[in-house]
Amino acid sequence: MVHTISLASGTSLSYELRAADGGTLPSFEAGAHIDVHLGPSLVRQYSLCNSPWEKGRYLICVRRDDTGRGGSRTLHRDLTVGRQLRISPPRNHFPLVAAEHHVLVAGGIGITPLLSMAEALAARGAPFVLHHYTSSAAEAPLLERLQTSALGERTVIHHSDQGDTVRAGLPAELLVPEPDTAVYVCGPDGFMTHVVAKATAAGWQPGQLHTDRFAPGAPPSTGGGEGDGAKAEVATAFTVRIASTGTAYPVPADRTIAEVLTAHGVEVELSCEQGICSACLTTVLAGEPDHRDEVQTPDECAANERITVCCSRARTPELLLGL
Repeated sequence: MVHTISLASGTSLSYELRAADGGTLPSFEAGAHIDVHLGPSLVRQYSLCNSPWEKGRYLICVRRDDTGRGGSRTLHRDLTVGRQLRISPPRNHFPLVAAEHHVLVAGGIGITPLLSMAEALAARGAPFVLHHYTSSAAEAPLLERLQTSALGERTVIHHSDQGDTVRAGLPAELLVPEPDTAVYVCGPDGFMTHVVAKATAAGWQPGQLHTDRFAPGAPPSTGGGEGDGAKAEVATAFTVRIASTGTAYPVPADRTIAEVLTAHGVEVELSCEQGICSACLTTVLAGEPDHRDEVQTPDECAANERITVCCSRARTPELLLGL
């Protein structure tokens, strides 16, 4: 249930969600998100930005985006205090990892998971620094929480209307790679791509760089090697076979596995339909997937044990799925 709504910035609203019966909610770790069901076919993922030890509420912060897919507009327009919402239990694909030092870099509304991380790190006395890039002070979401005594001394806020942008220069902590340091980046896709590219060029290792996307990035290269700028292969048709029935379904080049399966009455759990939430991860029993999601790690992709049927495809003529 929506318990309170408050202004977080000029274009962002914070929503405090509580159980309708006043009870405790499923626990979560910093970096987690929930699915919010806004309609029969409208499901969006939002990071939890409150402290993980709070058991009675979830806090999400949503920036209105009039050029987006409609989720933020629906929340800002339709959600009122007292409205009941259907949400999923928290899931976490962006957790804090074991490290001696942590560098958190947020762009705009990308502060939401990183704020929860910063508060968790502060509570345990772990060394960290948080850099938050915004267009202006008026558009800096959740600014009051960043200026608390626990976070203020370890937070650096950058405003682009003052010429302080990530394109003007990386945070000092990223200029020289440090061992046993984890870097977390969240924000618009262009912001994240720039930060990760510059950090990689500076010598940071892929295992040190952790990202959380609000939308899928460009499809990965499938034929030209890592980082060589080759285009992804054109989508081709293939077949998926269901292990429980043996039924095979052709997947045309212009349709996803999920679209084909649901059209034939095969139940598939879907949420984001962009490859960024993991709801549709399905076991692969045979065949080689063409992974196009933002959820699985490189090692998980190499294992070829699961596939996101909402966006990924096949490198082999047929995939056998554990459905």
